[in-house]
Amino acid sequence: MNGLFLVTNILSELLMIYYWVLLIYILMSWVPNVRQSAIGELFARVCEPYLEPFRRIIPPIGGMIDISPWLAFIVLYLARLGLNQLPYLLLG
Repeated sequence: MNGLFLVTNILSELLMIYYWVLLIYILMSWVPNVRQSAIGELFARVCEPYLEPFRRIIPPIGGMIDISPWLAFIVLYLARLGLNQLPYLLLG
């Protein structure tokens, strides 16, 4: 029983870390040439596979404003909430 709580807590914390990595990656777009740096490319390899499906659902507005990360953040948040509730649902 405690093992399930431990696993879900670890996964929840990993999702929170990914949330912050994603936020930093998105903020990097506001600073010129940061995404072309080594850290920017690392963040791109980690974040782009997650963001790509959302960009297909919501294309950039006017070709410039990309609001798909908002949907990506909402889905990540809901996934974390669901993960935190999972032990309670499974164990009653």
